[in-house]
Amino acid sequence: MWKRIDHQPKIKAVAGPQAGQFKELGAAREPAMPHPLELSEFQSFPVFEDISHHIKEVGAQLVKKVNAIFQLDITKDGKTILQWTIDLKNGSGDMYPGSARLPADTVFTIPEPVFMELVLGKVNPQKAFLAGKFKVSGKVLLGQKLERVFKDWAKF
Repeated sequence: MWKRIDHQPKIKAVAGPQAGQFKELGAAREPAMPHPLELSEFQSFPVFEDISHHIKEVGAQLVKKVNAIFQLDITKDGKTILQWTIDLKNGSGDMYPGSARLPADTVFTIPEPVFMELVLGKVNPQKAFLAGKFKVSGKVLLGQKLERVFKDWAKF
């Protein structure tokens, strides 16, 4: 059974700050931001950008054919390093970095080298999936429609 334990210290109420309790801090600085990962180190990033441009050009046609939202979680050493959403269900289609804004129909969790082999046509997606090279959750059969999107992009 869970038990709640408060660890907050008790604070005494005082009339206000006493003289000399504050020191001058100087000019405000920008908050420290963690250094973002260099996107250039990911082979898949330019591929996603290129596919995104393709979707902007032919997205309306793809929405009619596909009618699904895909989320791609690209991993390295078991941790998600990039996340992209391909929305071919709404409007004229969209592709953007990050998790799906609306519930994704299918979520792919793919190591980056496997993703690159898939989009470059070096590996059969069905065989790779059955061999356990990547995971799919949601509507697995929609993956075939995404495969066609990648093939159309490769021809472009």
